Amino acid sequence: MARRQLARLGWAGRLQISGVLEASLEGADFVIVQLRVGGQAARFVDETLPPRFGTIGQETTGAGGFAKALRTVPVVLDIAEKADRLAASGHWIVDFTNPVGIVSQALLDDGHRAIGLCNVAIGFQRRFAARFGVEPERVELDHVGLNHLTWIRAVRVAGEDVLPALLAERPDELAAEVALPRQLLEDLGAIPSYYLRYFYAHDAVLAEQLGGTPRATVVAEIEQHLLEIYRDPEVDEKPPLLEQRGGAFYSEAATGLVASLASGSGELHEVDIRNDGTLAGLADDDVVEVPARIENGVPVPLPQAPLAAELLGLTQHVAAYERLAVAAALSGDPADARKALLAHPLVGQWGPAEELVERLLAADEKHLRRFAAHRGAER
Repeated sequence: MARRQLARLGWAGRLQISGVLEASLEGADFVIVQLRVGGQAARFVDETLPPRFGTIGQETTGAGGFAKALRTVPVVLDIAEKADRLAASGHWIVDFTNPVGIVSQALLDDGHRAIGLCNVAIGFQRRFAARFGVEPERVELDHVGLNHLTWIRAVRVAGEDVLPALLAERPDELAAEVALPRQLLEDLGAIPSYYLRYFYAHDAVLAEQLGGTPRATVVAEIEQHLLEIYRDPEVDEKPPLLEQRGGAFYSEAATGLVASLASGSGELHEVDIRNDGTLAGLADDDVVEVPARIENGVPVPLPQAPLAAELLGLTQHVAAYERLAVAAALSGDPADARKALLAHPLVGQWGPAEELVERLLAADEKHLRRFAAHRGAER
């Protein structure tokens, strides 16, 4: 499918496809990581098990996102270690794999030249650009926080902050986009990302999950249909069905970031990088999601005003959990896993944390080999 698309565009480059990781890494300047350990079957567990214990089931947030992190971090670190041996000197690891913040934290803590990328900010940017009838490059967002825990505090169109006017004139429209109450946006003076709904409307979302169809089931069906479409030798354009899969504008975000890192031409991108004093109240080595300008091939975060107390408190809470999640993924110790869920604002109680760790580790046993010895000792 990729080959047909590139041929239609008259691309002069060469596409190589390999099922061997080492061959793909050889001499690479950029290692772009997008994978799902355990596939949609594991995602189904992430989404359906936590609600039974009164907490959100989601693939990147809460206990479900934690289970995904445990499966994912060791695999990505293994890829990064092989890249260090085989890829080009000075290569970049660009991580799209969720949970991006936790995976990026693990990569950076392990000493890799890595950067994380999400599509939430570029989606907002494109929608604002369409609303104001301007090119996306003329829209700059003050979009800050952690991955999947961000707020838009300003929307600058040609240098002018239009967010106060938007909140005054179109609050219902903005609130509908993130499925949160209008009054909440007005009180915050900011637009939360959609993922804040799991925190700000926890009980309502939990009720929806207990009575609805898991997203994993929907996505698995979409993917099956997409693969059938891709097999058609006449198809050489992105099928409309792909829009239902999610991840809008990821391709634009990816190619834009890689091009900027390669050229160092000064474009602005929303990325996951070390804090290094960007957001007051967080440790320098925390991984934050902020706008950064790519200068001389390196992301330089824009200076940021301090987060308001109501935003900072939640951010600090989740940042602590993310550090504990990395520690648990690396140690394979159920005690570390329980401490991580105790620190998570969406869990935070011993009973659910203890039971969820046991049940999630059992469900993912074949993907969590680091935990096998510890679990045997506990039994």
